[in-house]
Amino acid sequence: MVAGSIAALCTILIHSVTLGVTIRFFRRERRLGRVGTVVSLNLGVFVLAISFAFVAHLTEIALWAALFVMCGEFKSFELAYYHSAVNYTTLGYGDLIMTPRWKLLGPFEAADGALMFGVSTAMIFAVAQRLMRAKFADL
Repeated sequence: MVAGSIAALCTILIHSVTLGVTIRFFRRERRLGRVGTVVSLNLGVFVLAISFAFVAHLTEIALWAALFVMCGEFKSFELAYYHSAVNYTTLGYGDLIMTPRWKLLGPFEAADGALMFGVSTAMIFAVAQRLMRAKFADL
C-alpha cells in the first residue's frame, strides 16, 4: 500500500503540473488574441491541450512501470510498461500476473488511472468550452 500510495501521489503531482501548464498555455494564447479567432488556431490550442494530457498519462504509466521493475516483478522495463498500461487504462487483459506480494498494485494503479483520466477529461472539456465561448459570444 505504501508503494502504491507514493506512486499515486506522484501521478497526482504530474497531473497537477500538466493542468498548470495547460492553464498557462491557454491564458497566453488568449492574451495574444489567438483564442476564438481562427478555427485552425482554436484547433491547435485544443490539440496541444489533449497532447499535454496524453504525455502526462504516458509518463504516469512509465512511473508505475518503474515501480514494478524496482519491486522485482519484471526484468525488462518494456514488459513492465505494457503491464502498467493495461492496468492504468483499466483494460485488464490478465495475461501478466504479478506475485501475490505485489498483486494489489494492479487494482491500485487502475483506480489511479481512472481518476487521472477523469482529471484529463475535465481539463480538455474546460478548454473546449472556453474555446467555444470565445468563438461564439452567444453561448
